[in-house]
Amino acid sequence: MARSFDQLDETNFDARVLGSSVPVLVDFTATWCPPCRALEPVLESLAREQAGKVSVVAVDGDATPSISNRFRVKAFPTIVAFAGGKEIGRIVGLTSKEKLLRMVAPQSG
Repeated sequence: MARSFDQLDETNFDARVLGSSVPVLVDFTATWCPPCRALEPVLESLAREQAGKVSVVAVDGDATPSISNRFRVKAFPTIVAFAGGKEIGRIVGLTSKEKLLRMVAPQSG
């Protein structure tokens, strides 16, 4: 099943994440990672429910290691929250929608 949120690479990461006017949750993921697949429905739901308030995107850490290295991502899944072009929070491993929302709540209005 295809994601309802975009997968980014070096060509569009900065514009879509660092240049975003809304908070962004970046899912650093890998296709071989079972916890990553388990987290995907949580992110899908959050992306639908928070459309326009919070952006959800994915980065395949194996396909674009330069972005993972740039943000010092050492394990998958890692969710990094950005607001105003800066990292505001990070969760490593499987997590809940509530914890993800708490990371971006002050910035999402």
